Amino acid sequence: MSTKHNLLSLFSGCGGMDLGFTGSFICNSKSINEKLHPDWILENLDGKALLAPTCFETVFANDIRPDAKAAWVSYFSHHYENANERYHLESIVDLVKQVKKGQFSFPENIDIVTGGFPCQDFSVAGKRLGFNSQKSHLGTALATDEPSIESRGQLYIWMRDVITLTKPKIFIAENVKGLTNLADAKAVIEHDFSTAGNGGYIVVKASVLNSANYGVPQNRERVLFFGYKKSALKKEALEALSQDVISDKYNPYPLQTHSKSDSDLLPLVTSFDVLSDLPEPENSSDLSQQKYSKAKYMGTHCQGQTEIKLNDVAPTIRSEHHGNIEYRRLSKEHGGNHTKELKEGLQERRLTVRECARIQTFPDDYQFILPRTSENVSVSSSDAYKIIGNAVPCLLAYNVAKNIEGKWHLYFGEDK
Repeated sequence: MSTKHNLLSLFSGCGGMDLGFTGSFICNSKSINEKLHPDWILENLDGKALLAPTCFETVFANDIRPDAKAAWVSYFSHHYENANERYHLESIVDLVKQVKKGQFSFPENIDIVTGGFPCQDFSVAGKRLGFNSQKSHLGTALATDEPSIESRGQLYIWMRDVITLTKPKIFIAENVKGLTNLADAKAVIEHDFSTAGNGGYIVVKASVLNSANYGVPQNRERVLFFGYKKSALKKEALEALSQDVISDKYNPYPLQTHSKSDSDLLPLVTSFDVLSDLPEPENSSDLSQQKYSKAKYMGTHCQGQTEIKLNDVAPTIRSEHHGNIEYRRLSKEHGGNHTKELKEGLQERRLTVRECARIQTFPDDYQFILPRTSENVSVSSSDAYKIIGNAVPCLLAYNVAKNIEGKWHLYFGEDK
């Protein structure tokens, strides 16, 4: 690979987007459509696939959660000698303010900015306050009920400011599908992003992708916003990206690889496909497989009290606490359907941390249960559930990254 493009990651969490944009991780072989992407697999490993690297390198990551940073650094220290220094544990609001005061600076020569700005205020699972969030940029309650530019629901504005400051050729912002049917939120965000760099960016009309259509064993729908620096684009690319309907040649949204109904694509990857080889927690040496919520069954009127379907994709892995994590297996008494497992004497339990991670397509060498680090941070199973649920599925991000990588020369006239 001739050139590495510098990536600045915002709202990085534990690194789902960053890992997808890095590549070089192991996933289930059924998750990769080799007919469409014959060059994505470096090595087949008995039902698993080692993915090829991408042309992107994360030179800066950022979040406010110490547990997310601990997990990120634990994994990416195998990629970067200075992983800890690359991850900045600070609010994006405070970072931008420091830059404007001359007290901080982002890395130079940034090619791409990514960020999954906070979704709680747009999610159908929440209060849907949107731009009128009652939480601050630090996740605490606002001192006033008045809407604030520093609220959690308007942090994409600060992402726009980072784009203005760093001048990347392309940016990608991610959020929940619920944003698209909350008043005019999508149109407002598209417009606001287009004003980055004094109107120097063209923002493609945002679309929703379902992770299941990209080899992720999960029904997880997310909206993606793509923006391009006008002055960096080739004339033909600028013209193509300005159209209401963008041709496949220039479209930033990756081609679908899996389908429930299209026989020309691979079938959806199921929960069974990715979980069946895992030992039960009591027989595992993996801390993340040993740990699972012991919250009692609370009845079907509560969220997270159903068992996953093994012959289908899993439900959305949410950033929840112990009591809302779906069941790997319910007892017969509580309506369990995995009769073969029940006959074998396997007990009712919720999904383990590792099972949630696999459904999010994190590789098994990504550790989530961590002892106290040198920065006096530990990651418990409760923390792990939350940061895994917050993440972008690694494989969805990889599909996006490889699509952008393959079209980089079309957009900007440069080698990959």
